[in-house]
Amino acid sequence: MLNFKHLHYFWVAAKAGGIVRAGEQLHITPQTLSAQIKQLEERLGCALFRKQGRGLELTDEGRVALGYADQLFAIADELETVIGSTRSGQQVLSFRVGIADSVPKAIAYRLIEPALDAAAHVRLICHEGKFQDLLAQLAVHRLDLVIADEPMGRQLSIRAFNHTLGSTATSFFATPELARQLQGPFPQCLDGAPMLLQGPASAMRRRLDTWLAEQHLRPRAIAEFDDAALMKAFGSEGRGVFMSPTVLEAETQAQYGVDTIGRTEELVEEFYAISAERRITHPCVVAVTSAARGKLLRG
Repeated sequence: MLNFKHLHYFWVAAKAGGIVRAGEQLHITPQTLSAQIKQLEERLGCALFRKQGRGLELTDEGRVALGYADQLFAIADELETVIGSTRSGQQVLSFRVGIADSVPKAIAYRLIEPALDAAAHVRLICHEGKFQDLLAQLAVHRLDLVIADEPMGRQLSIRAFNHTLGSTATSFFATPELARQLQGPFPQCLDGAPMLLQGPASAMRRRLDTWLAEQHLRPRAIAEFDDAALMKAFGSEGRGVFMSPTVLEAETQAQYGVDTIGRTEELVEEFYAISAERRITHPCVVAVTSAARGKLLRG
């Protein structure tokens, strides 16, 4: 079996950014630490670090190993918390939720926050990542729920079920200076306008491309982003028009200093909870789905 002590030494060294600093944290000599990590590399059959200048950097295999180590030690920490709470007579309900990186953080908070009131003591563990990666973790029960802006497709051989949470219309934003330069009413003002777009893999980007074609609009694409917050940061500097859920309209205006130039009900962003069970029984999942359906997201 894999020596988890060696794995822990590797994990600390990767997090600390070097052998010397990790040795100080673990209270062992750099020579001992290097020898322990070398044994792990021999067990795995690959190098986990390579020299970079005077320091070390992770190899491709090292980055993969670090990802698994993060999960293993997070589960170990969760186990310690749960067992310790049980021994003290305090029941802790763990809720492990994956959030697709295309879901706006403010929306994710609104959807997940009710779970904290599902029991007296809830331990919420959030993971963000690519939709497909999160579904894979759900399939092996590393997650209790996945929050996404698209349903799981039927083509996937994963036993999981889609639960609709709600939807919101879409608003378009620009700085006041840029808004004054746009020509005509919305949405015609988007034609030829500088625009910041979601990445092509985004479900909303595909809907946007179809909508623009139907409206005979051809904005000038300035940049594409997988991270919505980064897109909005560029938008706040007047680099282009950007879009965001209408339900977050007031929040977007206040945070980024932009104006709403228009909104449309034809571009709807939908949100889903995906669970491994058809009939929801986990109290936190019940709280999330019930609260979302009780308070519609549509702005």
